[in-house]
Formats: sequence, structure tokens, C-alpha cells
Amino acid sequence: MAKNTKWTLDKIKEGFRAFYDQHGHYPTSHEVDEYAKLPSSRQIQRAFGGLPVLRKQLGFGDEDFTKGEYSSNRARIINQRAHKVEKEVYGYLIKTFGVEFVHREYFFNDDKRNRTDFYVYHKAGTFSVDVFYPKNPRIVNGCINSKLKTYVGLEIKYPTIFLMMNDLITDAQIGNLMNNKKNKLKPHQSVMTMGQFKDFCGSVKKKV
Repeated sequence: MAKNTKWTLDKIKEGFRAFYDQHGHYPTSHEVDEYAKLPSSRQIQRAFGGLPVLRKQLGFGDEDFTKGEYSSNRARIINQRAHKVEKEVYGYLIKTFGVEFVHREYFFNDDKRNRTDFYVYHKAGTFSVDVFYPKNPRIVNGCINSKLKTYVGLEIKYPTIFLMMNDLITDAQIGNLMNNKKNKLKPHQSVMTMGQFKDFCGSVKKKV
């Protein structure tokens, strides 16, 4: 259903129920924006005063999904997923370069405020890897911008790789996002999918 549809409370209620039947919970603002059977979060804000107010008006409760149990469960799921993908990357790196050449949670400064997930030594030099898992292409740039803050003020010239681990996001989508990115990456920084990363590691291994 198009976002310019004339939304009645009955139509919105049907959309909420459809989403709940599919996902087991009512949608957050981001999920609303991605769901064709509901108006955008901006439309909801203008017409009803926000998502919590609308849910209460529809009889679905007034809980704020950014707080409480829902937020805790979401954080737990994100942390579990982060641990899983970092473990996958670590396993690949030690298999490729050897355990003694792969450092986990490498800190750039003694104050331990700035770190990268992995710092790897090889015959021709070093590179670092920051792993992330965006839920969809829309939030890739936000993830990258957040990670770039770690590198502000650091004089780094070796390859710095932001490794995107969602297999549903393609190389082409990443390429388009980076080409259109306003805050451009530095020459030594790049965003890669796992396939691209394996190609990079293969090329590094060939260097003498």
C-alpha cells in the first residue's frame, strides 16, 4: 500500500495486526517505515503525536519500544549476533594468517577508548578490521559514520576495513551507498562484504 494512501484508524489497525501476526510484536518506528501496510512514522507523528500515542489510541498499549523489556531484549539479540559474526571473522583470520598474527580488540591508545575489532600482521604490513551487521541498507551509512568517530585524530595509513556481515546486502548496494556518501571515506578506508574481504586477504597473502 502506498505511503500516500488516505489512512484511517481502521486501516492502520489492520496493518498493526498484520505486522504482529508476521513478527510477534508491534512495529517500532523503523519497522513502520519499512512496512507497506502502515503509514510512515513521520505521518504518524504529524497526525497522532507519535507511535506510542497511536498504539494507545488503537488499544495496543502505550509502551515505548525504546525502553524497558523490549529494548533490553533487542540489545541482547544485537550483542549475541555481534559475538557470532566476530567469532566467524576471527576464525577466518586465524585460519588465513595464523593465530599469532591476529589481535582481537586492538587498542590504538593507552586510554583504551579507541579500538578496532581485529588488527592483523602479514608479510607486507598490517591492516585493521571493524565488523558490523546492519539490519538493512538504509542504516549502513549510520553504522559507518558511528565507526568513523573512533578514528578521528588518529594518524593511520594502513588499510582500515569496515566489514559488513549481512549477507542480504549485496556488493552493488554497498558500492552505491559509498558512491553517494556525503562524508567520504579516506583512501585507506573501505567497506567490504565478506566475499570482498576474502578476496582482499587472498591478495595480501600473495604479497612478499
